[in-house]
Amino acid sequence: MAMRKSKTANGRAAGKKRSKRRPWTKSDHRELKRHSKDRTRVSVISRAMKRTAGALRQQALKLGISLGHRR
Repeated sequence: MAMRKSKTANGRAAGKKRSKRRPWTKSDHRELKRHSKDRTRVSVISRAMKRTAGALRQQALKLGISLGHRR
């Protein structure tokens, strides 16, 4: 008989962490623009700002700035 993972009340597997969405602040936008100007790699920005590369690219698109200069 196979063992099943226990699930929480909302149906997700126990032990999985769900991320919370953090709103973008003016200082976050300033930092992202500075990184864009400095041509910092997206992976480095991602670690520094604790956000995913996809989230950074979406926000950059919204602000009309470019990211990922070193593809």
